[in-house]
Amino acid sequence: MDPLLLGIGGIVVMLALVALRVPLAVSLGLVGVGGMILLFGVPANRPMNLTRGFNIAWTYLTTEPYEAVASYTLIAIPLFLLMGFVAFYSGFTKDMYNTGRAWMSGLPGGLAMATVVGCAMFAAVSGSSLATAAAMGKLAVPEMIRNKYDKGLATGVVAMGGTLGALIPPSILMILYAIFTEQSVGRLLQAGIVPGLLSAGMFMLYIGIRATIQPTWAPRPGRVGWGERFGSLRGVWSVLVLFVLVMGGLYSGITTATESAAIGAIGAYAISFLGRRMTRGILRNSMVETVVQTSSIFAIVVGAKIFVGFITLTGVTTVLSDFFLHLDIPPFAVLLVISLLYIILGSFMEPLGIMLLTLPVVIPVIDGLGYDLIWFGIILIKLLEIGMITPPLGLNVFILKGVVGSEVKLETIFRGVAGFLLVDLVTLFLLMSFPIITLWLPNALWN
Repeated sequence: MDPLLLGIGGIVVMLALVALRVPLAVSLGLVGVGGMILLFGVPANRPMNLTRGFNIAWTYLTTEPYEAVASYTLIAIPLFLLMGFVAFYSGFTKDMYNTGRAWMSGLPGGLAMATVVGCAMFAAVSGSSLATAAAMGKLAVPEMIRNKYDKGLATGVVAMGGTLGALIPPSILMILYAIFTEQSVGRLLQAGIVPGLLSAGMFMLYIGIRATIQPTWAPRPGRVGWGERFGSLRGVWSVLVLFVLVMGGLYSGITTATESAAIGAIGAYAISFLGRRMTRGILRNSMVETVVQTSSIFAIVVGAKIFVGFITLTGVTTVLSDFFLHLDIPPFAVLLVISLLYIILGSFMEPLGIMLLTLPVVIPVIDGLGYDLIWFGIILIKLLEIGMITPPLGLNVFILKGVVGSEVKLETIFRGVAGFLLVDLVTLFLLMSFPIITLWLPNALWN
């Protein structure tokens, strides 16, 4: 059996299983193992020996999946998740949103702007786009609808603001990208700060301009007094402390990403206890959610490791990398082609799976073209963000739909996301055209 054809067939079968809603980890693992059995059990120009193929596949399974997750750096993922869930169940999210609402109530689209700020601040303690969208959806959408905001805006801003969870550190996707590309986790997390703030600022600018032109789209609620505004600041100290604890160590070089994650998790528990918010329910729910999410992420990592190992053995990754490197077009055009492929993949696959599957092909191309891998990591995160709100899958949109229920139709959410999507594409183009936006902060801290 021709290895190249087998590899291409494996990719097609894997995508078909994903389209049939088979869990991604299962699809990757089954196709990877089955492909290895066929690759070594039915070799070209040799007698079939499936037992040999099974033994080789089994030998691979006894070592590689364990090595994929037995990483000190990966410990940061459950610790960051734990910090985020403690912050959510302890009510930090609600405090942040109320503060933003108090200070921005008098601005055009003030509640929507406050939602963007709340998403950005929650992203700084969660590391997950889906968790950010779900948490802010429960708080912000009912409040905006009660104030007669357009339902598309009320849901679209949360779906799009949730994507900041993947860009503003700590970010689970960034940690995995850094590990698989052998880049500095701390430097990559630092590189996400300015693009994250730029993205949030662009969303707020769009809201302000459109709300000014179309006042019925986002009616202004009553103004909040200065006393209430300053009083609301009591609700943000917990998140600010957590952010300083986590990122301060990274910026100063005192702690690694894993050590910062541990400090953040301990800090979240300490702040919750000191604020007399910690209960048995919060303790239980935060731990259960962390175990569930960590298991899901690690299962996908193991499945991707198996599948990518099979695809690499077939030679598909080498062929695809050579194809992109030898395209007779400028490097920036190659980057645009790769970006388009990511956006297409993002419309029907989840970000983590896309990233782990494509990195073995894409990274040699990006490196060969002379691009900075830290910079490309942020570009990749932006592309994955866009995939999280584009139809037909749009994970953030479906997560939000589950939160709001029958209150808002699915097509209304996608309609509300459309304007923010155009704004995000502009932001992406700026980041691609001017790498200094991304690299300025990490270069300044590391030089």
